[in-house]
Amino acid sequence: MTEMTAALSNELALVAQAKVDAAAFATLYDHYFSRIYNYIRYRIQEADTTDDLTAQVFERALANIGRYRPDKAPFSAWLFAIARNAINDHLRAQQRRQWWSLEAVSDWLSGGPQPDETVADAELHDQLLTAVAQLSSRERDLIGLKFAGGLTNRRIAELTGLTENNVGIILYRAVRRLRAELKVQGVER
Repeated sequence: MTEMTAALSNELALVAQAKVDAAAFATLYDHYFSRIYNYIRYRIQEADTTDDLTAQVFERALANIGRYRPDKAPFSAWLFAIARNAINDHLRAQQRRQWWSLEAVSDWLSGGPQPDETVADAELHDQLLTAVAQLSSRERDLIGLKFAGGLTNRRIAELTGLTENNVGIILYRAVRRLRAELKVQGVER
């Protein structure tokens, strides 16, 4: 099991403790922060907005942790539902549906690689963003939940109201379209 998909071994106990002691929420925050941030980053183009929305997600989660019901869904699914709602609220308020900007990806590239590797990575990211921009809103949402959020098809189905099989089919077709588009752009992997 990868670190991204690994659940906290004492998650239910931490959630129960966080319901009465807000300080216990810190462990949950630390565990899920990068997954929530990455999911929002897939959906929102501005780094500052991503930071703000990520903070809102955890504020809402902490404020509403008393309403969380472990018998209804795992904590991760509940948290991603909050993230998804925060993103949708933001997009509705903005009255636009711009998902990706080429400038947003440059923030993802960090120091370390040689300049030629950085340029090649930036070109690959640009090509990927061009291909992703051609997907439908629903496909981008599912791709973000799957690859940025690290959620299973079952969890995605619970969040979106789709069947697990439908999620799998949509993801399969979206990835196939991405590969075809990247091949047209001359990217061979």
